Amino acid sequence: MDVVFQNLHFLFAGALETIKLTVIAVSLGIILGLFAGMGRLSTAKSIRLIATCYIDFFRGTPLLVQIFIVYFGFPQLISEAQAFLFTHLGIGQAAASTNIPPFLAAIIALSLNSGAYVGEIFRAGIQSIEKGQREAALSLGMTPRQAMYHVILPQAFRVVVPPLGNEFIAMLKDTSLLIVIGYIELTRQGQILDATYFKPFQIFISVAFLYLIMTFSVSRLVDFTERRLSVHVHHQD
Repeated sequence: MDVVFQNLHFLFAGALETIKLTVIAVSLGIILGLFAGMGRLSTAKSIRLIATCYIDFFRGTPLLVQIFIVYFGFPQLISEAQAFLFTHLGIGQAAASTNIPPFLAAIIALSLNSGAYVGEIFRAGIQSIEKGQREAALSLGMTPRQAMYHVILPQAFRVVVPPLGNEFIAMLKDTSLLIVIGYIELTRQGQILDATYFKPFQIFISVAFLYLIMTFSVSRLVDFTERRLSVHVHHQD
């Protein structure tokens, strides 16, 4: 294990990168998911259709494929769009090689994926609130939008805390898939060390242990938050 102890700073750097990616992706995913979840419940058919297609696509396809689409597919689309505009409309300039930085591709793919799952979490959370809550808010003179933002959503947030915690844990582990585009997070750091020292068991068991520490810590934080919210609700009652 000397190799691991001598290179712990590399693994810690990879772990911090993993946490950073997860926080950004899930934060953006919560924003996307909130709109997608509300879109699924919209009375407008077009909005409901768009939200449903988005959620079904990203929940129904592998994250690895989504990473490939963003990292390899998007540059092709951009280049072809540039070529079309230049050739047929005389706009812009001739298409050049276009690449998406691995960090940007990682954030786009992970956020879109997280948003789809969070959208279903919010939809279920909103639907779990008794209809009488909305009716009571409307009877007090609130508009449907005010009832949603001031009455339904605050209660739904308490309901969705545990599944949001599970989504964070799942996304934290799924960042390891970014190894396919060469992004240097925890798993990639382990691979680099293994290529240097040829000690796969010691290195990757240490990588696994760091993931375990992170997921366990998040799980305990979610449990603590859930208990605090529960106590707060009881005090209000």
